[in-house]
Amino acid sequence: MNHTDTKQPSIWERVRADFPILDQKVNGYPLIYLDNAATSQKPKAVIDAINHYYTRDNANVHRGIHELSNRASVAYENTRTRAAKFLNARSVDEIVFTRGTTEAINLVAHSWGGKFLKPGDKILLTEMEHHSNIVPWQLIAERTGAKLVYLPITGGDCGVLDLQRVDEWFTREVKIFGCTHISNTLGTVNPAAELCAKARKLGIVTLIDAAQSAGHRPIDVQEIGCDFLCVSSHKMCGPTGIGMLYGRLELLDQMSPYQGGGDMISSVDYFQSAWNKVPHKFEAGTPHIEGVIALHAAMDYLDQVGRDKIAAHDLELSAYAQEKLQELKHIRIFGPERGRAGLVSFLLEDVHAHDVVTAADRRGIAMRGGHHCNQPLMKKLGVESTTRASFYFYNTHAEVDRLVEVLREIQQFFGNA
Repeated sequence: MNHTDTKQPSIWERVRADFPILDQKVNGYPLIYLDNAATSQKPKAVIDAINHYYTRDNANVHRGIHELSNRASVAYENTRTRAAKFLNARSVDEIVFTRGTTEAINLVAHSWGGKFLKPGDKILLTEMEHHSNIVPWQLIAERTGAKLVYLPITGGDCGVLDLQRVDEWFTREVKIFGCTHISNTLGTVNPAAELCAKARKLGIVTLIDAAQSAGHRPIDVQEIGCDFLCVSSHKMCGPTGIGMLYGRLELLDQMSPYQGGGDMISSVDYFQSAWNKVPHKFEAGTPHIEGVIALHAAMDYLDQVGRDKIAAHDLELSAYAQEKLQELKHIRIFGPERGRAGLVSFLLEDVHAHDVVTAADRRGIAMRGGHHCNQPLMKKLGVESTTRASFYFYNTHAEVDRLVEVLREIQQFFGNA
């Protein structure tokens, strides 16, 4: 694969200046941040949005009459409108703010699953799901008597769904299908639209975990054809503690509230209450106001850079990293051979993943080692942990080259170069 970062000072080199945190040394080395699947870094525009809210507009939203509350409320609801456009939702009312992908999935499991699932029903997930798209369904299965079943991945380390067997698993007993868009361990890009179309023919409700995809490529919920889609702000240049649930309006209308409190009601007396309209009936209490407002800035920033461009860079850099890592001896790489998005998981022979990331950190490289909230997948792969290098659009080929150089040094230190 031919490339050069020096011939052409690319947009990716220029955008690095937008991220203040990248301009530092760690343990005496320039920071190379390769832990983006855990959380992305934040551009100055997002940091400024938080600062502006707290220095100019800090007030609680909704129902306030004074100017600060009005300004905060407008900014808060403008983000909902922006999010609907960002995901191409049919209505602004299909966007519910949550604490992140995890809470969004829990909301659906509790409010939809808790109401509509019954004994004998099946919940279909995939074998590559994050714990956040397994554990909530385990809780609901225990409560409702529904049964969990899993769409398998193919054998070996390639980590792709066994699409030849999809029809075996999409049955009339399945009432909801939950699927990660991009695996946070394998980098596998699942054919979400194809799977949702199959499910829809059988009347199966669909939920897509877009935590790893929403900040890396354009997301069109109408094109995907899903009923629910869950997003985390902090993995797409936004702040932590805020996320979004897209839900098809007809389904949201049928669902009961997830939590009780202020703002999610239309009236309350001592013995019963009436709920607010969608989406507000799912947003109890004072929300993460500055997080929502900063999420608007993050979406603006991503569209300014260009999500199509980000997706292309993502695929190209991941392929380059895979190619360079394959030059190392005694390495085991997990995930698809082609078309992986944003990350590479691997193991160095006879070196624990935690030792790899510790040694890399001493050389200024931030990665992650462990099970990545994918313990069932790890068991399927026959390992306890992997080392994961995950990329974003501010990462460069030169950083990948440095990573491989450091991994060689680590292998030499442990005597298996």
